[in-house]
Amino acid sequence: MSKPLSPMRIVFAFAAGFACFAAILFIPAGRFDWTAGWLYLAIVVVNMVINYVYLHRKNPELIERRMCFGDGTKSWDKVIGWVFNPVFVAVYVVSALDAVRFGWSSMPFWLWLAGFVIFLPGTVLFSWSMGVNPFFERTVRIQTERGHRVIDTGPYRFVRHPGYLGFFGWILSAPLLLGSWWAFVPAFVTILGLVIRTELEDRTLRKELPGYTEYSRRVRFRLVPGVW
Repeated sequence: MSKPLSPMRIVFAFAAGFACFAAILFIPAGRFDWTAGWLYLAIVVVNMVINYVYLHRKNPELIERRMCFGDGTKSWDKVIGWVFNPVFVAVYVVSALDAVRFGWSSMPFWLWLAGFVIFLPGTVLFSWSMGVNPFFERTVRIQTERGHRVIDTGPYRFVRHPGYLGFFGWILSAPLLLGSWWAFVPAFVTILGLVIRTELEDRTLRKELPGYTEYSRRVRFRLVPGVW
């Protein structure tokens, strides 16, 4: 069992997360009087706090493990990270360039509300997945040193990769919450990358994690219950 995070490290992590999001949004926007940008930052911060409180209660060790990269991360996952993480960041950069700096497109306010409706269940599902899965690290690897096993409780009863499905809600809500049609382009490319990642992760788990093949027979759907 790893030592609990120090209060200073927690504060630093929250501050760094806020600063990164603020920079990604407001530097390309070129101005600070962007209401949608500040609302989005507020949503992200509140989500971070709620997620931390929930994980601290349900799965505290995972908080620290998601702040680092474990040994044995698959090479293909490193490649996917290098390729698609910048595309994910581009969702926010394009949103700022479109909605604020250049005004390439515009959205009615009701779509902001639609974005929040998409964001909320997505982040709940993402947090729930982390809460029940102690092996929900940032990268794909078989965590032999931690007794890696199949998790089939909570949302894993319905789909094999519920965390990805929840994160899709986060990604798809961002263009709506920030008011940019063009941001859907990198958003959909990011989702494509994550779908590819689930396929490669599924193959790895079938091959290397005992019991996963049997689990995949019981839970037939990878991402969408009753569909796929």
